[in-house]
Amino acid sequence: MKAPVTLAFLILLCGGVAAQQPAPQPKGAMPALGRPTESTDEVPLLDFEGYFPGTWDFEWTVPDSPIGPAGPVSGTTVIRSLGNSVYEADSKAEGPDGPFTIKERIEYQKEKKMLTRQVTDSRGFSYKSTATVGGDLGGIYYILYESEPFTAGGKTVRMKETVRLLSPFNYRVAMSVSVDGGNYTNYGNPWWRKQVK
Repeated sequence: MKAPVTLAFLILLCGGVAAQQPAPQPKGAMPALGRPTESTDEVPLLDFEGYFPGTWDFEWTVPDSPIGPAGPVSGTTVIRSLGNSVYEADSKAEGPDGPFTIKERIEYQKEKKMLTRQVTDSRGFSYKSTATVGGDLGGIYYILYESEPFTAGGKTVRMKETVRLLSPFNYRVAMSVSVDGGNYTNYGNPWWRKQVK
């Protein structure tokens, strides 16, 4: 009689321990080497799949431009894998002119360190941009996007975005815009912060 009681107690104990396990935490973009880095180490390729999928909150302040009026913008981006290194990002945002959505299709060519992104914005424009991916042995990765020219607000616009993957929980984007072939000017520095349950 003692053995079944002990077995039942162990099952309950193991079930309780399993229930107390924390949810998996986001991981950084840099794999753990298990040792200090050396100058001869190569920077590992960015693990897009391990870093980006999930739900991210974002906020920034934009200047007046053909894209829209100046003011605060905030919202949520959900990034999901479609398989074969193709991803979808859906953003719902609130800006000075009210709510809008942005849909992105992203293709990652890991070995070439290249990204291609097709962006469709509900404010009435869409564009394609390509990016190179770089990084350092400190675990910071950079994605450098540059768009093809597109029309917004009756003007010809190009955008540049420098995405900095700072930690498993957030990344920052330095954005700039060129209007009608002019110099690139600052379009804000939004933060994306991952929702962790």
